[in-house]
Amino acid sequence: MTNILVIGATGNIGLPLIQALTKRADVQLFAAVHSPAHARATLRDLPVQLRKFDFLDAATFDPALAAIDKVFFVRPPQLAKPKTDMYPFLDALVRHGIKQAVFVSLLGVEHNPMTPHHKIEKRIEALGLPYTFIRPSFFMQNLNTTHRHDIVAHHDLFVPAGRARTSFIDTRDIGAVAATVLCDPQYIGQKLAITGDQALTYAEVAKTMTAVLGVPITYSRPSLLRFRHTMIARGLPKNYVNVMVMLYLITQMGNAKEVTTTLPKVLGRPAITFSQYVHDYRRDFLPEK
Repeated sequence: MTNILVIGATGNIGLPLIQALTKRADVQLFAAVHSPAHARATLRDLPVQLRKFDFLDAATFDPALAAIDKVFFVRPPQLAKPKTDMYPFLDALVRHGIKQAVFVSLLGVEHNPMTPHHKIEKRIEALGLPYTFIRPSFFMQNLNTTHRHDIVAHHDLFVPAGRARTSFIDTRDIGAVAATVLCDPQYIGQKLAITGDQALTYAEVAKTMTAVLGVPITYSRPSLLRFRHTMIARGLPKNYVNVMVMLYLITQMGNAKEVTTTLPKVLGRPAITFSQYVHDYRRDFLPEK
């Protein structure tokens, strides 16, 4: 029996991962969550044990990692200073002799040393932790979370990506890939660049959303500066917004357009299409319908 700890188990990636792993008889699941009481509502029907965890509270590390063999984690978007926000946790993984750390990084991260993801990867390698890095392209679910307000309120994509293309990936596919690599030792030491099946401009994204939702969706193409000012004015933390701006600058430079065949090779099926994603999340975009 392999004890697996999933950090962020109620999130867009963690929940599909938990759901996939519950189908395996050789896995014991543990969910590391900030608020166990709140998480129980989401995970109540799943065979998973809850453990309190906070990246910023080292006192939660040892109880959460007790008797754990493998760990899955994503960097919380608001944690933009890896040396203080993430390194102590990585040190704890070493102390506990974790056999595999699966980290959701970023497509093209090897070319972007300024990103937090790059620093975390390098730290994991320096510590000698057995790892698998999943390097996905931009999440489709960013649209129904981070960018949902403008889509619902204004039927507009307020995203500073210019005319660049992005090989969007559904987070449900990332969860499926994570479930596979956690249960197959051949993926230890691998860096998996995974994407959707095509690279779209945001103008094409707006066109697809218009067709699927049945309402006109526009793409206003804000500048990076305007986007930053708007997001900060809405109350988002500056560090979080600055990382977003950095990632969209990388997108504008053409670094988010790569389409790989890694996902279908790992899963044995095609990636979820963008139109399918919009159909599945229709209520998020048109809550009044």
